[in-house]
Amino acid sequence: MRKVCFAFLFSALSFLFSCNGHRNSAVTEAGDTLRLRFARLLTIVRHPHYSLVTLTDPWHEGKTLHSYVLVPRQDSAVAGPLPAGTVVYTPVRRSVVFTTVHCGLLYDLQAQDAINGVCDLQYIRIPDLQRRAASGSVADCGNGMSADIERLVAVKPQALIVSPYENYGGYDKLREIGIPIIEAADYMEATPLGRAEWMRFYGMLYGKEDEARQLFDRVSHSYQALCSKVKKTRRRPMVVTERKTGGVWYVPGGRSFMARLIADAGGRYAFGADRSAGSLSLSFEQVLDGAGQSDVWLYKYGDHPATLTELQAEYNGYMAMKAFRTGRVYGADTNKNRYFEESSFHPDRVLRDMIAIFHPELKPGPLRYYHRLNAQ
Repeated sequence: MRKVCFAFLFSALSFLFSCNGHRNSAVTEAGDTLRLRFARLLTIVRHPHYSLVTLTDPWHEGKTLHSYVLVPRQDSAVAGPLPAGTVVYTPVRRSVVFTTVHCGLLYDLQAQDAINGVCDLQYIRIPDLQRRAASGSVADCGNGMSADIERLVAVKPQALIVSPYENYGGYDKLREIGIPIIEAADYMEATPLGRAEWMRFYGMLYGKEDEARQLFDRVSHSYQALCSKVKKTRRRPMVVTERKTGGVWYVPGGRSFMARLIADAGGRYAFGADRSAGSLSLSFEQVLDGAGQSDVWLYKYGDHPATLTELQAEYNGYMAMKAFRTGRVYGADTNKNRYFEESSFHPDRVLRDMIAIFHPELKPGPLRYYHRLNAQ
């Protein structure tokens, strides 16, 4: 009787594993983890016929934001059962991109033909993309926070590139249409090179893995070479960024990539003691109290205010800022340069500007994005 029971149990277990074996082996197989040097919110594990990409939730410690299973199209027939996650067949040939940042990267990777729709077209400073939109070959899908679903579906995209936000439910309608949503949380990385390294993931999505690796190697080498120049300097000017919008002054958190950029450029960020990676919503009084004695003030603008006079006209309280009184205010006119398209994945270019502002004696080169505001 014992032998009969054992045989039955063995047969049952054999049947169970024969039914689920491929999926279980795919899920538990170790794979080869891609070595990422700086990104902390991204994990990529290669398997024979797919890659598993895991995004760490930047807002909830120990949780996963999203998992993607990237399956090369030529392997789709032999990939077998796959682990849990959003399946994306690569290379992505058609996509809707919600941010100018990622449009800029796709042009860098020579994957611009896969941009078939965009959101917030009016903010994209890429002449070729604007021409394509005007001719109708790129669809304008409206506001990124509430995209036009009908236009988006008409594009027949294979992926949507969006920037996720904490507790934001605005993408629920997008999830209902069944198109893979790529949550581009790179902006939550704590370091500039950490954010830039996400191009490795995007390169895999669009079949530009080698191009992305080579570009990142160039960017990281340039960035670290610039950092080495600053290490010998002892002076650390205090820095404040951005400006008041309505009743709120949004500044980067003390653990944000912008705060790290300032530190790497030999500056001392006024809110560097803060522990958040996102942004802080402060009143003018709070900024004046914490950063009013800053030596340098950096901000971005579109058209205006482009002079100290215009800045004062916008809000008279700015005159209380030390950097305003000493004339060390630097603006980046994003209508005239490609700051937003380039800064995230080419942080070395922004770093060079900051070094030139904080430590002109090092002569890192001419300013690319920022300029010192004149009085008039």
